[in-house]
Amino acid sequence: MSMPTDIEIARAAQKRPIQEIGDKLGIPADHLLPYGHDKAKVSQDFVAEARARPRGKLILVTAINPTPAGEGKTTTTVGLGDGLNAIGKRAAICIREASLGPNFGMKGGAAGGGHAQIVPMEEMNLHFTGDFHAITSAHNLLSAMIDNHIYWGNELEIDERRITWRRVMDMNDRALRDMVVNLGGVANGFPRQTGFDITVASEVKAILCLASDLQDLERRLGDIVVAYRRDKTPILCREIGAEGAMAVLLKDAMQPNLVQTLENNPAFVHGGPFANIAHGCNSVVATQTALGLADYVVTEAGFGADLGAEKFFDIKCRKAGLQPAVAVIVATVRAMKMNGGVARADLGSENVSAVEKGCANLGRHVENVKSFGVPVVVAINHFVSDTEAEINVVKEYVAALGSEAILCRHWAEGSAGITELATRVAELADADVAQFAPLYPDEMPLFEKIETIARRIYRADDVLADAKIRNQLREWEAAGHGNLPICMAKTQYSFSTDPELRGAPVNHSVPVREVRLSAGAGFIVVICGEIMTMPGLPRKPAAQSIRFNDAGEIEGLF
Repeated sequence: MSMPTDIEIARAAQKRPIQEIGDKLGIPADHLLPYGHDKAKVSQDFVAEARARPRGKLILVTAINPTPAGEGKTTTTVGLGDGLNAIGKRAAICIREASLGPNFGMKGGAAGGGHAQIVPMEEMNLHFTGDFHAITSAHNLLSAMIDNHIYWGNELEIDERRITWRRVMDMNDRALRDMVVNLGGVANGFPRQTGFDITVASEVKAILCLASDLQDLERRLGDIVVAYRRDKTPILCREIGAEGAMAVLLKDAMQPNLVQTLENNPAFVHGGPFANIAHGCNSVVATQTALGLADYVVTEAGFGADLGAEKFFDIKCRKAGLQPAVAVIVATVRAMKMNGGVARADLGSENVSAVEKGCANLGRHVENVKSFGVPVVVAINHFVSDTEAEINVVKEYVAALGSEAILCRHWAEGSAGITELATRVAELADADVAQFAPLYPDEMPLFEKIETIARRIYRADDVLADAKIRNQLREWEAAGHGNLPICMAKTQYSFSTDPELRGAPVNHSVPVREVRLSAGAGFIVVICGEIMTMPGLPRKPAAQSIRFNDAGEIEGLF
């Protein structure tokens, strides 16, 4: 008998009315804005009240570098939240929303898997409550107003060669990366070169995820640098006059979304920047709301710990005053074997020596996360092909690093399969042993911050950046942006900028191709190697398999 698929398990869920889920956290029904029966937004007024309360313990779930073998970070985040509730703790989950682009491309959905999922899964992975559409509209309103300003005389003296604000859409479309707009004659404006990024790379998305309230949102939107004059002085969004209308478009999107797990535990799903091109965490508003309502909050950071966890610590925690209590690093035996050189087709066969070799990637992440002063537990996400000898190799390796690895079976068993991890995580959180500190101080020069991340997190020997990039960083420092943290845009598949270089590489260099100022979000984006801010679709996109079945149900989404 075959195992049920993720979508079959999600479809069979016994969901409770969203008011009952809100009641578990003490959210009054009149502060929930329902979207149907199984999802709702939490009102701004209640969010403000919840964020003012004493905070619970914050638990970060991160992972090793992703491989085609699969790691299950979101699945473990959901499972751990269910596990904490199962052992009698008052816990909530905070994850990111899914982007349409990867859903129709190759990454798939972002709601967990097996018996550790958040539902409604189909809605979460499609339009959900419209937050991404609101962000896309707000972003492109600013784009339209920039071109409109130039059309009507260019009073601000925008240098059309130095417009930095691109357009966005929530879809993978390589054809839009570089393009010319305003063709067709005088009535259509002045032709210029520009392009599209995917919505999750938008600074508006980052701002929404870092803003504390609507007033802070509008202020940050106004701070966006959209272009430069010929004398290189910046032009801000507020000079275009778009920030008020953009904030209005984002009013509902600022309110966190409440849904539930398969075990009817509360989950906030809000925000969703990728960690390879943005800061990779759910919204500050959702996390702080959850911390005011629950004793334990389990959240995730995108991709491997070298990207998601580093940005979670150095950007989100720094900006929002968050103090993580514990970090869980998710790994699988299969991924260890792949890091050890085993081909994907051979992962089902026992290979203890490959597991041993591949553990170097896990070890690097454990060391890195510990360097932030946060205790680490490794969650071994179990697959049926794992052997006892392979599992023991991982446990012994992690024990030698001064941490512990715990086998978790939440995909197959739900909360019952992860109670050991939940118990240990709660013990560490309650012990208050964390001594969290970011990797670098605010006052460190921008290029030194880049070097610090490259050397201490990636173990690179050098950062390669030409004079143009170094001069740009110095100009931003002179303009008062020197205290901003760094948001590295880099491949998620390796500590290096080469996606094929697995394991724990050393003696490599990090080439910086471009730097972008996100003054509204409050960080500098550093684009390294061949990373793209507008992905393309694979040869056989997942969209080819997504359709309705004869019963009118969605197939192929996950």
